[in-house]
Amino acid sequence: MASRILLSESNDPHFNLAVEDCIFRSMPADQRVLFLWRNADTVVIGRTQNPWKECNVKNIEQDNVSLVRRQSGGGAVFQDLGNSNFTFMAGKPEYNKDVSTSIVLKGLKKLNIEGYASGRNDFVVGEGDSIRKFSGSAYKETKDRGFHHGTLLLHADLTRLANYLNPDPKKLQSKGITSVRSRVTNLESLRADINHNMVCEAIIQAFCEHFDETPEIEYISPETLPDLPGLVDRFAQQQSWDWNYGKSPQFTHTLDERFKWGGVELHLDLRNAQITAAKTFTDSLFPDPIEQLSERLIGVTYRPDAIAACVDSLIESFPDYKADLEEMKDWLVKAIS
Repeated sequence: MASRILLSESNDPHFNLAVEDCIFRSMPADQRVLFLWRNADTVVIGRTQNPWKECNVKNIEQDNVSLVRRQSGGGAVFQDLGNSNFTFMAGKPEYNKDVSTSIVLKGLKKLNIEGYASGRNDFVVGEGDSIRKFSGSAYKETKDRGFHHGTLLLHADLTRLANYLNPDPKKLQSKGITSVRSRVTNLESLRADINHNMVCEAIIQAFCEHFDETPEIEYISPETLPDLPGLVDRFAQQQSWDWNYGKSPQFTHTLDERFKWGGVELHLDLRNAQITAAKTFTDSLFPDPIEQLSERLIGVTYRPDAIAACVDSLIESFPDYKADLEEMKDWLVKAIS
């Protein structure tokens, strides 16, 4: 089986995830691949996760952090340039996540870091109460191939995890997979000078030693696109709102607020981030606009701008209640952000 090593010079998470997916789909069954990369400020969610349940979407958007959905399962993670990402791919029956796990740990051992695998998908250091996670993994398999990818915490800004991975409290129930939070640490606590290039070199060396091959490293970026079938289309899809947000599992969201003119309670059912059913309750003396809101919300995308446009159309139909409806619009926009 021939080996291939790719090293991304891009920090764009949309590009890196698109490359990973295209390699996996197009690689020959008799090939193994090592792909190394890192992303600028990014929250990555699993394929079946709901971003509104897992993340503080408002903070993500305010801070211009990318939110991207990957093809594999697993939980939500925050990545910055203090992270290094690895992906191992191989055809079956050679594909074995124990082999890729061993290669990463052997690479780190070359840097005098003694980590070990724990549970289903974590790399940790320490023992007992001092155990700390420095890497999480996720996997994907098809009939004839599989991949194992993960992120390594080198010197990531751990103070930002809470900003983006703690969602606003919402009355939201989702069928998606919920992340499990762990106590984490940066590997710089074990080796102060650790960096991305150093880790990549160590993992590449361990990879080549394991398979007794030394393939030429391929450096890739959006400016030097690798020859991969479907990459342009996959890159565009990876950047789209429909993929990153719209592919969310079915969920419900209940909102309520009290205004001077009355209380409003709104129940939303959603599929693929589109409202499929809405029901409103109010003790307002003039309930007609609120009742019509439930009808107009059907089919609307679960986005602040789409919700605002829906209420604006309501204001056009009920101009006498403009002030009250504007107040309700501001509440709704903030509530779903």
